[in-house]
Amino acid sequence: MVVLAVVLLFSVIKIVPQGREFTVERFGKYTKTLTPGISLLTPFVERIGRRMNMMEQVLDVPQQEVITKDNAMVKVDAIVFIQVMNAAAAAYRVEDLPYAITQLCSTNLRTVVGSMDLDEVLFQRDNINSRLLTVIDAATEPWGVKVNRIEIKDLTPPVDITNAMARQMKAERERRAVITEAEGEKQAAIARAEGAKQAAILQAEGRKEAAFRDAEAREREAEAEARATAMVSEAIARGDVNAINYFVAQKYVEAFAELARNPTAKTVIVPAEMSGLVGTIAGLGELVGLARDQQQSRGGDRPSPPPAPVVPRPPRRPAGGSVPVTE
Repeated sequence: MVVLAVVLLFSVIKIVPQGREFTVERFGKYTKTLTPGISLLTPFVERIGRRMNMMEQVLDVPQQEVITKDNAMVKVDAIVFIQVMNAAAAAYRVEDLPYAITQLCSTNLRTVVGSMDLDEVLFQRDNINSRLLTVIDAATEPWGVKVNRIEIKDLTPPVDITNAMARQMKAERERRAVITEAEGEKQAAIARAEGAKQAAILQAEGRKEAAFRDAEAREREAEAEARATAMVSEAIARGDVNAINYFVAQKYVEAFAELARNPTAKTVIVPAEMSGLVGTIAGLGELVGLARDQQQSRGGDRPSPPPAPVVPRPPRRPAGGSVPVTE
């Protein structure tokens, strides 16, 4: 009697754990579903039919070979995330729920991948996942199952295709390297051209400034020469003979200097009347001093030329004498 009482107690009281649901059958017919917690059954009349897992489950789709639209053979496998939403439908509308969902995923995977080219299969996994999810979720809805996600786990193209892809990737990287080098050379050429341009501009500015300075120097020199000429002209107008001798002596000295600088001349003929030339130079010195005194007495603002240096009289030489000149 004690054993019978214990068996009767365990057959009447049922405890359903969290994340599970039990179906109840009365004489083999489904009557209700037990949710997590404690429940009482009618002894000898009701019994537990199916124990369903209501948590999210992961099913592995076996790897299979699929022919793509462009006749390339690829190996594909996937994983499916499902969750039972209706325990009664999942228990009584399909015999083996995991096997049925796995086969459904395999067939639809072949259909979706077979309708795409190899490049689309390799680079559009998200598109494959979304298409598979839409189709399989609609097919499993009558079974009381919700398909949450489908992910392509691995895609393996043939060996020759893999080698071709590797060569293509290498060629693409070499092309990018060549383009990058060309861009670098282009930038370097532009930089060199800009540098040459700036250098040319600076050189032109330098030449311009030098020309301006040279012109200013020539202008100052011409002004000084004009002032000297004006002073000599005034002296000539007053009847001073030494002023006339100034120009003659200047030309004489310049001609004699050119003769001395001649590289082909071995000797230079010195005039016998060298003392006359020295006297002329002394006279020019006196003329310059007289002009300066007159300028100071009149209070003029024009600067007076510096006094001429006093040249000592050289000794007289015999007429027709010659002085050797070293090259």
